[in-house]
Amino acid sequence: MLRITRLAATFGAMTMALGMAACGGDDKGSDSGSTSTAKSGIVEKAASSKKLTIGVKADQPGLGLQTGSTYTGYDIEIGKLIAKGLGVDESGITWKTTVSANREPYIQQGQVDIVVATYSITDDRKKKVNFGGPYYIAGQDLLVPAASTITGPDQLAGKKVCSVSGSTPAKKIQTDYKTAQLQQFDSYSKCVTALAGGQVDAVTTDDIILAGYASQDQYAGKFKVVGKPFSTELYGIGIKKEDTAGCNKINDILKAAAADGSYKKAWDDALGKSGKAAPELDASKLTNCS
Repeated sequence: MLRITRLAATFGAMTMALGMAACGGDDKGSDSGSTSTAKSGIVEKAASSKKLTIGVKADQPGLGLQTGSTYTGYDIEIGKLIAKGLGVDESGITWKTTVSANREPYIQQGQVDIVVATYSITDDRKKKVNFGGPYYIAGQDLLVPAASTITGPDQLAGKKVCSVSGSTPAKKIQTDYKTAQLQQFDSYSKCVTALAGGQVDAVTTDDIILAGYASQDQYAGKFKVVGKPFSTELYGIGIKKEDTAGCNKINDILKAAAADGSYKKAWDDALGKSGKAAPELDASKLTNCS
């Protein structure tokens, strides 16, 4: 009986080991499948499902602004343009609100397929995600009243300039234009309100954000973007780090859109009222996706 019991125990142990090995094989197959899915990228997803989830801002007039369930702005138009190039109709797009802090996590976790949200391409971010574009090259600029004689940052001495507390544009005024009188609020909308009321002489942040405020109906014709940027920000389209094919496809779509006029139309539809001329796509600055 003892020998039979030992044999049974040995057989049971072997069975358990084989079962665990089989489970290990399944896990490996599952991981492989997940990796394959992750590496399939936006081109394959768009082709198979005809759907895309696009991360955008919801609080930037003229760029990404949510009103009810509707999103409008330049980034929204660029998102539609990319989706169309991938074969996805506007009805197949799900817009998902993103903020600056969650753009990389949303891409990495698969909560969004791409992010179009005034998303500057930086070396640090490129360690986590890939970027198509840039679709726009922004620069810190000035928003001033339409009748203002300010033509650039060199004329800010003694002028009241508004920006957001702790922001990069505010810091640049503090360090590079120390004779300006910097006023800081917690939002650009408050700065614009102060500009409209004559409490400040200029508002400073990225030119395209300023153009967004200038394009609002209540401000149309009242403000102008000076058009003399004094920094450089490359706005890209974020996707998963490993999706090289998707990155290359985005760049191809942008080049085609520049050639057929739809790139300019995206600007005109969203920011035409700002008075700022539509940009030209600089294909030489498109990212190296490899």
